[in-house]
Amino acid sequence: MPSRKQRRRRLKERRHEYEYVYVDEEGHEVEAPEEEQAQAAPHGKAASNRRGAPTTRGGRRIEPPSWNRVGKRALFIAPVMFILINLMGKGIPVAQRIYETVLLLAIFLPFSYLMDSLMYRSYLKRTGAAPPPSRRRGSNGAA
Repeated sequence: MPSRKQRRRRLKERRHEYEYVYVDEEGHEVEAPEEEQAQAAPHGKAASNRRGAPTTRGGRRIEPPSWNRVGKRALFIAPVMFILINLMGKGIPVAQRIYETVLLLAIFLPFSYLMDSLMYRSYLKRTGAAPPPSRRRGSNGAA
């Protein structure tokens, strides 16, 4: 959600028509280059968007959830969890520390997949894109 300052700035950009002025070496106004004139708005005024970027906010593309990505995340998180358990439990045997790490990973990894799928669904809803076709077995009519 944009801040109040960003909303005010966006409203101001929509209210005002911006037009670029080109000045030669002597300080006289000159016509815009042909490339810029071709890109001008259809009604002859310069476009109000200064940066040339579309006004819709697309954000970054979110990939569909996958267990491979969750597995890669586990390769990073598992050692971090083990180190934290080692730092917090000084008197615990090593076998119990490993068991606690595996137990935490068993909770974290499905939760991570769930969060990925929720993020992907909200991305699809926000962009209006259609989900890719599913790869389930037997979906092609073969039994």
